[in-house]
Amino acid sequence: MKLKVYTVNSFAKTLEGGNPAGVVIEADSLSDESMKKIAGAIGFSETAFVMKSESAHFKVRFFTPEEEVELCGHATIATFYVLLRKGLINPGVFLQETKAGILSVEVREDSTIMMEQNTPSFYEIINKKEIADSLNITENEMIDILPVQIVSTGLRDILIPVKNIDILNSVKPNFEEVSRISSKYIIL
Repeated sequence: MKLKVYTVNSFAKTLEGGNPAGVVIEADSLSDESMKKIAGAIGFSETAFVMKSESAHFKVRFFTPEEEVELCGHATIATFYVLLRKGLINPGVFLQETKAGILSVEVREDSTIMMEQNTPSFYEIINKKEIADSLNITENEMIDILPVQIVSTGLRDILIPVKNIDILNSVKPNFEEVSRISSKYIIL
């Protein structure tokens, strides 16, 4: 079976920037195992699979190379960008059925795409030193009055309040430590 996969860098300011996602349209005939294998072959953090929906304009499922996740923001943006560029939608407001619920997506005339997310749920607060060490920054480079905390609008993430964009741009993650911390705190 031939399958067309689009790759899109969401939130990109340049061709090299952004957050890459795979997008497969017309994925109704794919099994869960097939979607997981395709996501693994693509190798991005998430791949979106677009299907028909009985309760929304589209059903979108998101797979990592390891498992299905409830929602993925950058893959949602990538999905609706592909749908727009392929002429499958025009600018407007659409509903997408996800495991996190039915959420709206607005596609604007200038190709800006805005997505609704669920109200955030707040979970554990994490030790700032542990996170700072994993990113090769100091605790002093984080906003004092805000915690490092696990927050979810459909997918649990660790939010890290750095003081400014220069600090964010200077982050040099120790990926082994980031993986260890993620495994320790992000339980789906």
